[in-house]
Amino acid sequence: MRTYLDHNATTPLRAEARGAMIAAMDVVGNPSSVHAEGRAAKAIIEKARLQVAEAVGASGADVVFTSGATEAAALALAGRDLKAAPIEHDAVHAWIDPVLPVVNGLVEVVDPGQSVLQLANSETGIVQSLPEGLAVSDITQGFGKLPFAFGWSGVQMVFLSAHKFGGPKGVGALIFPAGTDVAAQIKGGGQEMGRRSGTENVVAIAGMGAAAVAAQADLAAGKWERVAQLRNILEKAIEADEKNTIFVGKDANRLPNTSCFATPGWKGETQVMAMDLAGFAVSAGSACSSGKVKTSRVLRAIGLDDDGAACALRVSLGIETTEDEVLRFAQAWTKKRARLRAA
Repeated sequence: MRTYLDHNATTPLRAEARGAMIAAMDVVGNPSSVHAEGRAAKAIIEKARLQVAEAVGASGADVVFTSGATEAAALALAGRDLKAAPIEHDAVHAWIDPVLPVVNGLVEVVDPGQSVLQLANSETGIVQSLPEGLAVSDITQGFGKLPFAFGWSGVQMVFLSAHKFGGPKGVGALIFPAGTDVAAQIKGGGQEMGRRSGTENVVAIAGMGAAAVAAQADLAAGKWERVAQLRNILEKAIEADEKNTIFVGKDANRLPNTSCFATPGWKGETQVMAMDLAGFAVSAGSACSSGKVKTSRVLRAIGLDDDGAACALRVSLGIETTEDEVLRFAQAWTKKRARLRAA
């Protein structure tokens, strides 16, 4: 029996998203066509646009659909002279130099209007306080897990990706006030209000809209509070077995589902393989860095040395994760650890 504990990499597709996508598959029209079939496809997109807008606290005109958070980041950041910290995602570092200082996992922002700052980190789960007037924020990991409203945040632009909150892979959005000057990176037919050309992925967009509504409903219902309790149970079980384990950001405000811990002498990639063989899917860092033999720059930026960063494991829970799954993981982990000690 497999147990999936890598929700920060990607989440299972929600039933609501699957249903919306299946229904959208039966709509044949191109959303740019003016006939009835085209208008039907366009209506699906506009419904999803309003769903995402309402979930993120914006208006429909503020939402531009993209192929994911990476493309949305490019649309927001290309050609702009901004500053970011080393803990940001590679999609941000592709455009912005990581120069902002990080102290105990928190980024020091001096000039918000010229800065990029994520809402929460995918590897550590550490949550940032977004300053008023911030230029751009990556809310990909925080959306649906943390209260956030674009209209109240004071942030100029935010971006997110559907597959981090139960939507399909391959679709995301950039949120910014209508009329803001953003240079299109994909040019052609002028779809998405001229910001992102190319025929829209109607099926994926439908799934994103439905997932956004469901994610906000889960947040409002307090479901992530239970997940935070499970995370704490996991960490107590690990700590009881291995006193030398370092829990990254334990004293900071973290995402309710994320535990990142480093165990000296046990490489993170080795832990991932051991737990995979035991039936558990976890990771040693961002999925976008998987397969790369290098230590996490995020963990180094928050103070871990190379050895500590190389020994980190990330466990990220989901809404459907059970206490039994968490306890079985802890038992399997401690069993593997005991064998390593005895070797």
